[in-house]
Amino acid sequence: MKELTFKVEGMMCNGCENRVQNSLKTVDGVENVSASHVTGTVTVTLNKEIDESIIKNKIEDIGYEVKE
Repeated sequence: MKELTFKVEGMMCNGCENRVQNSLKTVDGVENVSASHVTGTVTVTLNKEIDESIIKNKIEDIGYEVKE
């Protein structure tokens, strides 16, 4: 298993966290997702190798900004 953490701007509440988590759970290879609007982070646990850009694009597609 591999764990990735992203800095994400724009999450303001628990609803935002749920939106990100639900969206990322649909990605093949994502085992678990934890989002925190307090820390501005999204941690993704993968059960297989996938390109990080897939995760970043999925987050940005729903209106949040991934910081490098």
